[in-house]
Amino acid sequence: MIRVLIVEDDPMTRQLLELLISQSDKYEEVAAIDDAALAPVYCLNGDVDLILMDIRTAMRANGLDAAEKIKEKYPDIKVIICTSMPEYSYLERAKKIGVDSFWYKEVIKEDFFDLIDRTMAGEHIYPDDTPELMLGKASSKDFTDRELEVLKEIMNGASNQEIAEKLYMSVSTLKTHLQHLQEKTGYRNRTELAVRAREIGLVINDALDEDNME
Repeated sequence: MIRVLIVEDDPMTRQLLELLISQSDKYEEVAAIDDAALAPVYCLNGDVDLILMDIRTAMRANGLDAAEKIKEKYPDIKVIICTSMPEYSYLERAKKIGVDSFWYKEVIKEDFFDLIDRTMAGEHIYPDDTPELMLGKASSKDFTDRELEVLKEIMNGASNQEIAEKLYMSVSTLKTHLQHLQEKTGYRNRTELAVRAREIGLVINDALDEDNME
């Protein structure tokens, strides 16, 4: 039996994953936890073969941070990131740290087991792109990577000068990116841009969101 650790803070999703695993004659649940920071502890005794890991979990723990530690210390343990968050940077970081597969949460049983079977067989299953979202008049696919970086930074209320310095660009270039974002979306100002982008989850400022987590 392949031993599975579930890391998911949403009770309904966690119960669904547990139910799916319980219906399999190939996989068995080791534990189901809501805090990604605890995941490496469960790997200490060699009792885990596969981890189904959410990204944003209880106690402000980030599943990608936990996955990076696990892949560094236990490279043979397979890690599948399971998230409903469309944040554009998550896919790229997951690939960079060696996560085995990446899954946008669905409830289709056949797709779920196909994903984990192929991952355990050594495949790396990743979606081609993040889910398409609409921000104002624009599709998320209409934005450049640089525009998305700017969009993420304006969410923390920093000044143009501070954002420009962080992103290694001139203030004039930053203003051009902001203008393009407003033209594409139809929003009138950066505040509206930031609020709407956060509402749909297109970009996530982890530091800002942590301050507002329960």
